[in-house]
Amino acid sequence: MTASYYAPHGGHPPQTDLLTDRAVVTEAYTVIPRGVLRDIVTSVLPEWEGTRSWILNRPVSGGATTFAQLLVEVEPGGGSDHPEPQPEVQGLIFLMEGTLEVTYQGETHELTPGGFAYLPAGEQWRIRATGDAPARFNWIRKRYEPLAGHVPTAQFGNEQDLEPSGMPGTNNAWRTTRLLDPDDLAYDMHVNIVTFEPGAVIPFAETHVMEHGIYILEGKAVYRLNTDWVEVQEGDYFSLRAFCPQACYAGGPSNFRYLLYKDVNRQVML
Repeated sequence: MTASYYAPHGGHPPQTDLLTDRAVVTEAYTVIPRGVLRDIVTSVLPEWEGTRSWILNRPVSGGATTFAQLLVEVEPGGGSDHPEPQPEVQGLIFLMEGTLEVTYQGETHELTPGGFAYLPAGEQWRIRATGDAPARFNWIRKRYEPLAGHVPTAQFGNEQDLEPSGMPGTNNAWRTTRLLDPDDLAYDMHVNIVTFEPGAVIPFAETHVMEHGIYILEGKAVYRLNTDWVEVQEGDYFSLRAFCPQACYAGGPSNFRYLLYKDVNRQVML
């Protein structure tokens, strides 16, 4: 089955549309549906050319505080020679549309849809959109928590080339493609592609310390967030604070797939 990656294109709804939408902010979670991602809510970024972004998450009181997440749209030839303003911040880019060239330590890597690049904190890198159409990608940023004896290395690849791991007892109907090695303590975050076949479920209310940023790449589902059942579809985004209960039913007819961030592999500091 061909992989599908939904990306926003902006624009504005007509004056005849109803105002009602699915956007909601609570103390446990925030849902930003794709209908909110319009031209009027974009930001330009310092040191970037031909670029606009939708900022999906930033650390705020009462919300998810460990990371920032952006949807970035770069016109052909646009990009940045100094994309990351904070040397203590690491980043992961996941491409949904177009093509990108990411240059790291003198070597250029071409990303196509499904491609990703993990860039360690403190390293210089450059990024350019190539081809005839805009590049649209997720950019996850997290302040790196150093750990003695463990140094992360840059990672480049495409999720379609990685073998997903099936969850036990699901006959592979619920599976995870891990972009970073989950057992390597050098990495203090995981970024995964989670896939559910139509009708598959998370059969219990996950309740854990890890925060989440979830961008839906394909399909639709009903998601349990804290005490609420929320309908979500491709292009929607939601962030979960620590210990927000979560579960879901995948709705079909296609697979339900999302890009998942979580903070991991560090002791709780008191």
